[in-house]
Amino acid sequence: MIEQIEPGLDPAWIARTVTTALDEDLGPAPGRDVTTQSTIPREAVGAADLVARQDGVVAGLVVVPEVLGQVAGRLGLPAPSVDQRVADGSRVARGDVLAVLRGPVQVLLVAERTLLNLASRASGVATHTRRWADALEGTGARVLDTRKTTPGLRALEKYAVRCGGGTNKRMGLYDVAMVKDNHVVAAGSVSAAIDAVRAGFPDVTVQVEADTLAQALEAVAAGARFLLLDNMPTPLLAQVVSAVRAAQDGVELEATGNLTLDRAREVASTGVDYLSVGGLTHSSPILDLALDLEAPARV
Repeated sequence: MIEQIEPGLDPAWIARTVTTALDEDLGPAPGRDVTTQSTIPREAVGAADLVARQDGVVAGLVVVPEVLGQVAGRLGLPAPSVDQRVADGSRVARGDVLAVLRGPVQVLLVAERTLLNLASRASGVATHTRRWADALEGTGARVLDTRKTTPGLRALEKYAVRCGGGTNKRMGLYDVAMVKDNHVVAAGSVSAAIDAVRAGFPDVTVQVEADTLAQALEAVAAGARFLLLDNMPTPLLAQVVSAVRAAQDGVELEATGNLTLDRAREVASTGVDYLSVGGLTHSSPILDLALDLEAPARV
């Protein structure tokens, strides 16, 4: 049995996302593929290998059965079987077979681009994230994602971050309060902003962004227990971490802004708990995956 990353993707989210993607590719349901439906008999069955064309970390294979099932339903044909050979989160090499799909060839070819788009995108994010996780290994710091995600694909991309060994920060504006400079300006002070959040939404965690040592200490004095230390040079970052730790135990500290892989361990050495990297989701290239069809047979 192949173990999947937990928490996994919500099946209802997968179904909605696949429906939207298929509508985009085929036109409104049931849609059509004018090439495949013209050249491939409905009765043709066959097998196809889902193959890695690059070394990397795979993610998003969990969506493949849903894509095949929805396409089969639109075409009125049986759903292909999926023999998944590797789990999401696995390191793979160029040429590795990730899954073998067997069933009606029309279904395999109509589903091809949608399942590749989703799995390739997720695998690219997972591969990029793994580079950061590897760079931070042994430092005690973890890499976080951000809200800089592709609209409509946030759940997939954050799942891919988990597959790559990263950690999700907040899923959206609803689950964690993040007090930034504009909120401080609007509220009048850091303390006022924190108090307002706690009064309005007492159930959520409050995080506060700080650009200077003074702001960080003000936030801690106001009760903040999670600070975003934004765009700080390494010496200043180390100074802030030391000062905050001396002022208050248990404050979680995140370095954010202008982070690069070649600085990852240097930044982690300051004692921060996290490095948040928007590029995990906004700048990851896809991992090249392909669907290689074997010669179909007629039944």
